[in-house]
Amino acid sequence: MSIQSRRERERAQREKLIITAARELAEAEGWEAVTTRRLAERVEYSQPVLYSHFKGKEAIMAAVAVEGCADLAVDLRAARTAAPDARRAIAGVSAAYMAFADRHPALYDVMFNQIVPLPFATPEAPPALQAAFGELAEAVRPYSGGDSLGALTETFWAGLHGLVTLMRGGRLPREHHELRLGLFLARFTD
Repeated sequence: MSIQSRRERERAQREKLIITAARELAEAEGWEAVTTRRLAERVEYSQPVLYSHFKGKEAIMAAVAVEGCADLAVDLRAARTAAPDARRAIAGVSAAYMAFADRHPALYDVMFNQIVPLPFATPEAPPALQAAFGELAEAVRPYSGGDSLGALTETFWAGLHGLVTLMRGGRLPREHHELRLGLFLARFTD
């Protein structure tokens, strides 16, 4: 093994450590608590080491968002491929999306609510973002007919995101979640 490959591996490990620490701190205390000083303390590296990996907090948040999208894509794919038919696939993907948002509120927030320096809805979007969107698209594909798959997927995603946001904000009671999701899907798939 060359010295260069060892250094690259160590750098990747430090980056992963920083991303994990930011994610854990945000889930425990919120994104306001995530500062480069606190992260440096947590990972036991100096702030200049953090800045050698990331330009600042926004870049760290973007890296966490990309990792979160990769995780979401895995959950959505598992739900979609486990379903025996298209109707159960879209229902499973919807439930997996909602469950992900419930399990990881700070992660969901950085992925879809915080301003992060990531290109969304463009060919330049990181592969993890494209994968998560792609799983939503595969769930709605059987219902696209002659409509634009991209626009239909965006509408589906917007509906799910709206439900998540309104429930998290206390605007919609959680006890009607299953009924609401069923009504949304019935209108979407009919």
